[in-house]
Amino acid sequence: MRIGRLVRLLVDHATVVMSGTKIASELGTSRSEVWRLIQQLRQLGVDIGGHPATGYSLNAMPDLLLADILGPLVQGTIFKNIHHYYKISSTNSVAMDAAAAGAPEGSVFLAEQQTAGRGRGGNEWHSARSVGIYCSVVLRPPLPPSDALLLSLAAGLAVRAAVQEVDERLIPDLKWPNDLLLGGKKFCGILTEMNAEVTRVRYVVTGIGINVNQANFPADLQSSATSLRLASGTEHSRLQLCGALLKSLDREYRELLENPGARESIVRRFSERSSSVRGAEVRVEDNGGFEGATEGLDSRGFLQVRTAQGLRTVLSGTVRLK
Repeated sequence: MRIGRLVRLLVDHATVVMSGTKIASELGTSRSEVWRLIQQLRQLGVDIGGHPATGYSLNAMPDLLLADILGPLVQGTIFKNIHHYYKISSTNSVAMDAAAAGAPEGSVFLAEQQTAGRGRGGNEWHSARSVGIYCSVVLRPPLPPSDALLLSLAAGLAVRAAVQEVDERLIPDLKWPNDLLLGGKKFCGILTEMNAEVTRVRYVVTGIGINVNQANFPADLQSSATSLRLASGTEHSRLQLCGALLKSLDREYRELLENPGARESIVRRFSERSSSVRGAEVRVEDNGGFEGATEGLDSRGFLQVRTAQGLRTVLSGTVRLK
C-alpha cells in the first residue's frame, strides 16, 4: 500500500522536488524506507529523479496499474475494489481464493508479473514484468452455469473495444472462445473459471491477459504470439488500456444482466468480429478429436463444426485452425 501512496504523492506533486523527510512524514514511515520504495519503483521502470540529499520528483507518469491511479479512471463502474501486486503466481488463482472467501463483485486483481500465469486448458501464460496486463475480476451474475460462455465472449468483445479505443489502427480478430489475434498471432487470452450449483452461479472469475508492450517472446512462442507494440510499432499506456478495458467490460456485463436481447447481441457481434467462426477448417482436439469446417455459433454461443459425419456442437475443447 505504501508504494501506491508514494506514487500518488509524487504524481500529485509532479512539478516540485519532494524531500525524503517530507515524503516519510506524509507516508508515516522512515527516510530509509522511502529510499527502499524509490529503488523498488526504479527497478519497475518508473522514471524518478533525485537522490536522498536533494529529494525526489517524477520525470514521467508511471505506467503501473496501481489502484490509486487506476481507480479514478474507472469511476462509475462496478470495479471499485482494486488489488495490485508486483509479483504473484496467478491473478486468477488469487481471485478465485478471494471469491471463495467472500470478495465482493467487482473486485479486480492485477499483477505486474506472474510466475505461474494460467491459460485455458492448463497452458501457461507468459507474463513478463510490467509490459502486459494480467487482470482477473470477480463477478457474481444471477445466471445459470450454462450462460458462463457468454461471459467469455463478452470479455473478448470488451478487450477488442478497449484496444480500438487506444489505437484505432489495430483491428483484433476474435477466435472462439477466448483468444484475440493480430496478424494471425495471439495477443490476448481469456480464462473464465466458475463456482456454481446446478441452477445458479455462485461466482465467476474472468482472467484477461494482454500482451501490450512486449518487444520479443521466448523462442517457442515467437511464431504464435504477438503484442500491441509488435503489431503497431508503438508502445501503449497499460494504464490507459486497462482503464478502457474495465469500462468496456462493465458496459458488456451490465448489458448482459439488464437487457433481454443482450445474449443474441453478444453472439452476433462476436461472430461478426471473428474470421474463423464460419468457413474455417479446424481441428477440435478434445472429445476424441475431430476435424471439419466451422458453421457459426448457436444461440448459446457454442461453436458449430460440419464434419464428414454431420454437424457437431463444440461445448468445450481446444480448437485449432488448420
